[in-house]
Amino acid sequence: MRGAVMSAALERMIDQGVGREPADIALKGGRFFDLVTGELIASDIAISGGRVVGTYGDYEGREEIDISGRIVVPGFIDTHLHIESSLVTPHEFDRCVLPLGITTVICDPHEIANVLGTEGIQFFLDSALETIMDIRVQLSSCVPATHLETSGADLPIERLLPFRDHPKVIGLAEFMNFPGVIHKDPVCLAKLEAFQGGHIDGHAPLLRGKDLNGYLSAGIRTEHECTTAEEAMEKIRKGMHILVREGSVSKDLHALMPVITERLSPYLALCTDDRNPLDIAEQGHLDYMIRTAIAAGVEPLAIYRAASISAARAFGLRDRGLVAPGWRADLVVLDSLESCRAQMVFSGGRRVTDALFATRKPVAPVGLDSVKAGHVNASDFGVPYSDSETSVIGVLPGKIITEHRRYRLPADGNETGVDLGRDIIKVAVIERHGVNGNHANGFVQGFGLKKGAIASTVGHDSHNICVVGVNVEDMATAANRFGQIKGGFVVVEDGKVTGEIALPVAGLMSLEPHESVRDTLHHLRQAAFALGATLEEPFLQLAFLPLPVIPHLKISDRGLVDVDKFMLIG
Repeated sequence: MRGAVMSAALERMIDQGVGREPADIALKGGRFFDLVTGELIASDIAISGGRVVGTYGDYEGREEIDISGRIVVPGFIDTHLHIESSLVTPHEFDRCVLPLGITTVICDPHEIANVLGTEGIQFFLDSALETIMDIRVQLSSCVPATHLETSGADLPIERLLPFRDHPKVIGLAEFMNFPGVIHKDPVCLAKLEAFQGGHIDGHAPLLRGKDLNGYLSAGIRTEHECTTAEEAMEKIRKGMHILVREGSVSKDLHALMPVITERLSPYLALCTDDRNPLDIAEQGHLDYMIRTAIAAGVEPLAIYRAASISAARAFGLRDRGLVAPGWRADLVVLDSLESCRAQMVFSGGRRVTDALFATRKPVAPVGLDSVKAGHVNASDFGVPYSDSETSVIGVLPGKIITEHRRYRLPADGNETGVDLGRDIIKVAVIERHGVNGNHANGFVQGFGLKKGAIASTVGHDSHNICVVGVNVEDMATAANRFGQIKGGFVVVEDGKVTGEIALPVAGLMSLEPHESVRDTLHHLRQAAFALGATLEEPFLQLAFLPLPVIPHLKISDRGLVDVDKFMLIG
């Protein structure tokens, strides 16, 4: 029966493409951007089922839509992101960004996997079968990310293999443990061997020279951690497909614009990695990257190729990325190439509307009791005084790379105190999975706080509680608040919670609509600014302090991590 249905659908597509019968949908009166030739072509676009079946001609349709004065481009593909970092569930993320023209996303459920393991991956796969946009999943390769932190789960290759043949799975997600690859760690090699011949996503910030050659020799093909054009060019020359990233914290678009050219565009794609609903509402998503690049002088052909056809080819999605007969009808109707404002979006031939979103089946949330940290006291945040230099994490605005700085800090009784004159305050990471109760303290420079504390259960990659603050009593209040709201972000000033957002789904995602999350984040940001915070995104910057695979100095629940030496130093 299935073969007969498929045969009938193919015959109908052929007939509608030839023009023997009206197309299901005909977009009339507009132009489309031909990403092969770079031309803007005046033509109707015929759609049959989920495919484009006609261009370069006039078509009749059972449904005809006038798009006069507008331009059609292929749907945009976000090639690397963690939906969890949008702070909403996959269903809400779908509703949030699909209307902006993002018709395909390639996600790594790495964050929820580090908290819940296979239960988290299954939640994403179940959700991907229901969303209107095409969510593809790469299996999280590094859970736990390193031996230098405590995760809520452990995913050896044996636990990943049952998911490998799922229709939504593309391959193995960002392989962050590049030292493990270079030094042939058996656990790393087992995962890489299992996915040879499939897609393996890379993650190797600042890796160059022969070490990069060894890393790529494992079959790794894509990379989103380039922060300079020079680094990107070396990786392109060595066969990598570079994913240009512009998230809420990691902003690499401007630095990489020199490589976004027509010549190099077949080897480029776009990604956001981590972007929250507030930034999406205020700026946009991939559409923001496109218009920003064009405004800065990037050729429209280069950036639109990177956003669609080049991205599709990099990840083996052979059915999408062009406005052409036989290709998936993921289409964005724009007001202009320069402004990149979606006026209408089609996902698999379906016009995106509220009614279409209403057809999705819900997926039950998971991990609603994932915060299992014990009660902490102000005294737990003390650091014994030393008159020698103290290692301090140096925050770089707009970067997840941090510096390893050293300062002599003042005494506060028998303890080492903060130094507000040099913007040095306390930071702590508290294990929250109920594994060992670890608690590590240190110092960080660059947040701008003059009082109070901010805390989060979003702490890449193991997602323990991370808190920064001037006042240890406020730090304790913030950390303990998660027992009531089951995870999220908290701001405390003078012993009182002045802002918070509950993220009860694995301590990472809200159960609220994305509009509500956006509004709450706005209030939360203002509460942080009231403490003196100077970073544009203080909470996401906070969430990256415990990430021990990004140079140079980080902190985990086990202590300070010298990432360059890949070892604990305190």
